[in-house]
Amino acid sequence: MIVARLELEERALASPLGRCSPVLKLGVAFGWLMALAFTYDVRPAAVVAVGALAAGAGLGRVPVWRLAAGLAPLWFMALGIGLFNALFSASNTAPGAVIVLALGPLHVSAAGVAAGVGLAARVVAIAAVGVVFAQTTDATALVDSLVQQARAPERFAYGALAAYQAVPRLAEQLTTLRQARRIRGLRSTWHPRMLVGLLVLAIRHGDRLALAMDARGFGSGPRSRYRDVRWSGLDAWVLAGAVAVLVAAVLVSRL
Repeated sequence: MIVARLELEERALASPLGRCSPVLKLGVAFGWLMALAFTYDVRPAAVVAVGALAAGAGLGRVPVWRLAAGLAPLWFMALGIGLFNALFSASNTAPGAVIVLALGPLHVSAAGVAAGVGLAARVVAIAAVGVVFAQTTDATALVDSLVQQARAPERFAYGALAAYQAVPRLAEQLTTLRQARRIRGLRSTWHPRMLVGLLVLAIRHGDRLALAMDARGFGSGPRSRYRDVRWSGLDAWVLAGAVAVLVAAVLVSRL
């Protein structure tokens, strides 16, 4: 299986949502998800999911098919989580529970179904927020924003970025190892020795990366910036819209 980074579209990065501060988008996503953690109601999750997808398609200029493709694998996860929690909810055996489905010794109550559907909706909402964030945020811009606006340590932030960018490199090296085994007349399928080879290559790459970062003075003191990340009026508008979505979710849950 080949691992590759998500190639972002230029129009998505040049969109209002793409030009917004990545730290602000990260904070908005965290705030939305924290609000969903305290409720099993379907309606707040639906409001957050619709708000995120609408922002991605409108402000982020992400094609609808890319949003759908990003969400597709997670629909099955949401369905499995919802079904499991509905079938094995503790409320199914509570005295006086309203049973809506009986499968032999297994009984499913109305409260269990509501809890399962609520959890499934929460997973969909979390997935929608994550997909929109990933498809409108460049990894390098995110690290620059974390360092300059969130005051994250440079060695940690840029080291994490380098590790993220090294994942496709490991996939290419795995392909090279398989081809080398095939040339030697060995089986090119998975073998524990491949894991050892990948570990050696990863250690060598990490060693070279550490030397390169030390040579560039990461973590040794103040540094000049290639890209200056500043707060703008666009960030204020995006924050206002995010707060409006959050307020709408809270109000809907109280109806």
